Amino acid sequence: MKEKLLHKKVFRYIFYMLPGIVLYYLLPFTITTRFCEVYIIGCILFAINSLILAIFDLYNHKDKRRSRPIKGLVQVFQVLLFFVGGILMVSVLINKSPTALFAGLGASAAVLMLIFKDSIVGFVAGVQLTANDMLRIGDWIQLSDGSANGIVQEITLNTVKIQNWDNTISTVPPSTLVNTTFKNWRGMQESGGRRVDKSIKLDMNTLKLCTPEMIARISLLKDMNFQEMPTNAQLFRFYIERYLRLHPMVNTNLDLIVTQKEPTSYGLPIQVYFFLSDKVWKEYEQIQSDIFDHLLVMVQEFDLKLYQYS
Repeated sequence: MKEKLLHKKVFRYIFYMLPGIVLYYLLPFTITTRFCEVYIIGCILFAINSLILAIFDLYNHKDKRRSRPIKGLVQVFQVLLFFVGGILMVSVLINKSPTALFAGLGASAAVLMLIFKDSIVGFVAGVQLTANDMLRIGDWIQLSDGSANGIVQEITLNTVKIQNWDNTISTVPPSTLVNTTFKNWRGMQESGGRRVDKSIKLDMNTLKLCTPEMIARISLLKDMNFQEMPTNAQLFRFYIERYLRLHPMVNTNLDLIVTQKEPTSYGLPIQVYFFLSDKVWKEYEQIQSDIFDHLLVMVQEFDLKLYQYS
């Protein structure tokens, strides 16, 4: 804590007050003492502000900062601190009571609301995002309009800073995230796997009943007993499911579904739905590509063909 206080110059601003205090008691002139009072108030304001920043830095070194970012709250305290400090300085200079100035400002509350509108709206939206655990630093979020898709770097009073996957930076008002829909991928990152949902479209003209020879040449299905002869599309579905359940990177504790969808003018879709254990983007894309490369090549082993529009 001591290092943080030194780094933020808390003690320096406290020492800066000493000349003002000395001059205040030594100089007999009223005008001079007023300037000394303003100087002392300024030093106190900067000392308190530095103390707030030191506490904020200390908080940032804790793990909970990711789930409870407080930078927006700190900025609110800073605005209030310097607003009140400014009122005190003006009251000293014009020799008026601060309460009288605050009472006068009450009449111009509408103007103040207009001036600080963005800050007030941003603060309220930030409280909603934090209180409802909708957003944390480090979350991967994706806005519905495509304006941002990346990792949350910072949450402040007026902006949420997002580093997109192309390394550009998007800044979004917190109110935008409250009033519009966005996708937060945190649930996927904290779960046991990342979903894969693709379809393999078969040419319906190649569907037929299997032969014993076809079943015998598929080594992965040799131990299966069929009460009646399956179709080659059915056998292919059995193969896909068994292949995925034996794959080391597929999380079989989560849903694994291989099903036939309604035929379309673009062939017969075989939906393949499963979860990969590796959720890192690059590795995830590579593993699922390898899996479907294998499945697409294996189609011909079942005397099937992929549908291709011509």
